[in-house]
Amino acid sequence: MVDPMKIEMNDVEYITETAVTIRETRRRTTLPKVIVDKLEIKDKDRIRWILFKDGTILLQKVSND
Repeated sequence: MVDPMKIEMNDVEYITETAVTIRETRRRTTLPKVIVDKLEIKDKDRIRWILFKDGTILLQKVSND
C-alpha cells in the first residue's frame, strides 16, 4: 500500500475532484468511473474511508475475501 503521507507523483494514476451532496442526514459523493472500473467496484461492494489527523483521506475498496 502507498503511504498516503508520502505520495510520489510517478505512482499516481488518476486525480480528479467530485462534489458532495448533503441533504438533511444523507451525505453522498460520486466515485469517478475511472476509479470504479479500475477497482472493479460493483453494486453492494464496500469502500473504506480512513481520515488522518492532518485531514488527509485514504479511500480503498474492502476485499470481499
